[in-house]
Amino acid sequence: MHRLKAQQIAHLVNTRQLSAVEVATAVCDRLERLNPSLNAFIDYQRADVLARARTSDQRVAAKQYLPLAGVPFSVKDNLWLGGRPATFGSRVFADFVAPRDSWCVQRLGELGGVALGMTNCSEFACKGITTNPLHGTTRNPWNLELTPGGSSGGAVAAVAAGLGPLALATDAGGSTRRPAAHTGLVGFKPSLGAVPNPWGFADPNHLLSVIGQLGRDVEDVALMARSLFAWCPSDPLSQPHFSAQSLAPTPRAPRSLRIAWSPDLGLGLPLDSDVASAMVAALATLERDGWSIELASPCWPGGLEGYALLGLQHTALAAQFGALADEQLQQLDPDILAQIELGRALSGVQTARLLALRNGLSITLAAFFDDYDLLLCPTAPVEAWAVGQLGPATIGGQPAGPRGHAGYTPVFNYCGVPALSLPCGFGKQGLPVGLQVIAPRYMDGRVLQAAAEMERVLGLSFEAPMLRNQGIPQPL
Repeated sequence: MHRLKAQQIAHLVNTRQLSAVEVATAVCDRLERLNPSLNAFIDYQRADVLARARTSDQRVAAKQYLPLAGVPFSVKDNLWLGGRPATFGSRVFADFVAPRDSWCVQRLGELGGVALGMTNCSEFACKGITTNPLHGTTRNPWNLELTPGGSSGGAVAAVAAGLGPLALATDAGGSTRRPAAHTGLVGFKPSLGAVPNPWGFADPNHLLSVIGQLGRDVEDVALMARSLFAWCPSDPLSQPHFSAQSLAPTPRAPRSLRIAWSPDLGLGLPLDSDVASAMVAALATLERDGWSIELASPCWPGGLEGYALLGLQHTALAAQFGALADEQLQQLDPDILAQIELGRALSGVQTARLLALRNGLSITLAAFFDDYDLLLCPTAPVEAWAVGQLGPATIGGQPAGPRGHAGYTPVFNYCGVPALSLPCGFGKQGLPVGLQVIAPRYMDGRVLQAAAEMERVLGLSFEAPMLRNQGIPQPL
């Protein structure tokens, strides 16, 4: 049961060959057995899950067709599941109970999906690993000694371990895509504003952050995206352009697309040799199948080096949480408190310059896409690393700072374009690595269509040991 795809579950429940309650019971049994080792879920109640499943069954019995009938999905802890605790990974919200569902949670429920509970994330979803003082550390289903990445580490750990085929996540700088790469999943960051998010926590990265979709293959992720793309006037970032129709397949066959491959994004970003080798092998497979791929990178404006735009997150954190009482500030993750202090030190003029740089990035990438239909690059330059570390010590043989692993993803948030992480091979430790597929803004359907065909051509399996063996993996 835990290996069924979302589309398979929906078909079996809609045709009454399987009940939503049977699916939910099997997933709950598995969750209760495996979650103590993973710490993927930080709030879950079996009775609530089964009640939602019964509602799905009742609607099917009443002759309703539900695109997500009985499909279990998880909710990242910076979103809301009405009536359940929602903590944003922080002691600041330790006693908060969500007054309603987030829009995306409500929508999946309307389509027959069954919410399982809340998954762990880093505090305020502002860190590249998944640990926080309130809920502790989430571990990787491929090897419990490793991190799944962050901030959506609980979401990817759940899906990779077979605790539901789908997960709702968020992505303000790679928080859906990088954890997907570290766990062998497909992680999709839609165009900015594609999925409404009008209700919930105030997001310090609200001008960058999107609702991300996670699954074990592109087809399930595309189903989730089709379910969520909509226009909601109460969300100022939402636009009438977005609908399920915007995800319709494009008339151009994937092999006729003009595709650029950039191993360093034109920024000199370091890349581990084994990760590079896996990606080169995947690209060679695509080229043998008739894909045309050219080495090319955007010519970015100066000033992007050293993760300069991360200052926008720092200033937003300082503005939103810097006025907390001293005793509350001392309860924060020290890494988040350090970001707040950095934000306090940035002036308004410096922040305005960062915003101008962001605008320049969007213009540069739009011009690049005049010549290319897709851009391919690594999602993360390394395999997953040990828990307890902010990042790997070295990348590509060079010393790496705490954000060194995160260089390949944020620029696409700044530009608001769709980007997907597709598992494409394995590194030297036998861990999955992800290839990032990017298209111009609003060309989300192009990304999903091309990624689905790439997935088919590559023909690889990315089942974590915990999914294959139904048990707890041993260290590699």
